[in-house]
Amino acid sequence: MSPTASATFAPTAAPTVVDPGPELDGRDFALPADGLDDARRLRALDAVDEYLTRKRKHLVGYQATQDMQGTALDLARFLPNNINNLGDPFQSGGYKPNTKVVERAVLDYYARLWHAERPHDPADPESYWGYMLSMGSTEGNMYALWNARDYLSGKALIQPPTAPFDALRYVKAAPDRRNPNAHHPVAFYSEDTHYSFAKAVRVLGVETFHAVGLEKYADECPLVDPVTGLRSWPTEVPSRPGPSGLSWDGTGEIDVDALAVLVEFFAAKGHPIFVNLNLGSTFKGAHDNVREVCERLLPIFERYGLVQREVVYGTDPQTGEPLVDLRRGFWIHVDGALGAGYAPFLRLAAQEPGEYGWTPEVELPEFDFGLRLPTAEHGEVDMVSSIAMSGHKWAGAPWPCGIYMTKVKYQISPPSQPDYIGAPDTTFAGSRNGFSPLILWDHLSRYSYRDQVDRIREAQELAAYLERRLTAMEQELGVELWPARTPGAVTVRFRKPSPELVAKWSLSSQDVLMVPGDEATRRSYVHVFVMPSVDRAKLDALLAELAEDPAILGR
Repeated sequence: MSPTASATFAPTAAPTVVDPGPELDGRDFALPADGLDDARRLRALDAVDEYLTRKRKHLVGYQATQDMQGTALDLARFLPNNINNLGDPFQSGGYKPNTKVVERAVLDYYARLWHAERPHDPADPESYWGYMLSMGSTEGNMYALWNARDYLSGKALIQPPTAPFDALRYVKAAPDRRNPNAHHPVAFYSEDTHYSFAKAVRVLGVETFHAVGLEKYADECPLVDPVTGLRSWPTEVPSRPGPSGLSWDGTGEIDVDALAVLVEFFAAKGHPIFVNLNLGSTFKGAHDNVREVCERLLPIFERYGLVQREVVYGTDPQTGEPLVDLRRGFWIHVDGALGAGYAPFLRLAAQEPGEYGWTPEVELPEFDFGLRLPTAEHGEVDMVSSIAMSGHKWAGAPWPCGIYMTKVKYQISPPSQPDYIGAPDTTFAGSRNGFSPLILWDHLSRYSYRDQVDRIREAQELAAYLERRLTAMEQELGVELWPARTPGAVTVRFRKPSPELVAKWSLSSQDVLMVPGDEATRRSYVHVFVMPSVDRAKLDALLAELAEDPAILGR
């Protein structure tokens, strides 16, 4: 039936309350001192199986691919092994039940897609380095911030160890008497950024422009608040405003003009700059225009000596001469938790529509290590310093995992050199999940580039379909649903339905004040992420239940 047909959403009977199904009962899993007999143990496991199967079939509200059946059949044989990819992925190390060779194959795959200049070579500063995360992109974002903090504040770069094993190697740069802020980096991220950054800056002690602005430059904010008309430091960089002139109805992209104004203010004060950009933001699925940001910020970096600067970080024990290296005064990180997995295939389709039989509605700008811009003094500059991606989101895995990637020239020397692991301790965690490389490798081995293009094409077409159906439902039922979709995104947001429907379909929600400070204007939204495990039948089932939902119908 056509989504615009008049009878599509007309309820045929009184609306029914959706049963989300029972939750697991914790009493079934209590562990007594003498253990459980087999009958009780198997009943408890059966309950988990039924619950997860039911929830998997209806999960549409989060960035998580749920179709893991093929993986389970092929990879269950490895479960008897304790697989630990301890330490650096490019050295096998002492713990031999590892999958580092598989991990390197996965890293090479994404390095090519993300235009890393050359394969990993520890002697080549321009080659890539990375590792597979045991957490999702939260770990990747935290590692990027840690890496950037130490790099921008002048800690020693990675090198063959000269100190005894286990000796601390936090080498601090010598103070710059001409610029007291030279080793005081400032972080910038937008209001649509994942909450992991708010955690990361606190855990790692990195100060945001908001904190530094309030502390040191309280009356000097260069931005005017669009609501109050006052110059007050915003908590995050504003997102691009929508038709209302405010960001709540915008697309979720970072406001490049506001970012440039803020960055210039702090660069002029002598601070190094850390900028996070989003590729598939958490709620709106927005893609920050990484190229536009880089084009706006590079002249600022040039103007204030941040493209290349000298860092003195110690004294040569042999000669007594200062140890100096040349490095950037800026770091641009791309949080591609969702988007870095599919953006390369959107780019392929846009560049070769005849080859792939599809032209995406939006051609994403460059976002990766291939983004290079010319300068008068320093030649071409590669702008992106690091990328993070979640493996359990677009590619799909049965547990959180992901990838962090940077370049050798940005690597900081590990704070310690434990001898017993047999490999440099260059990653965030100690022990790392060695099963995750097998999961991602298995996925990548199943799909050609053409298959990957088809997966993102189908997801975007289904997202557009859902938006059209919700718009038609508004008209036919005479209700307000507020459907919206950022162009090129695989998510659609709309009015929050009943708690039962939210629970059944695992819908993520977010409240928005239409007029900041006015509680009477609060709207509650949910969103659907059209991941590869979401098909049209699942969307139609959700739509049918929305059409009978008492909270939507106001009954």
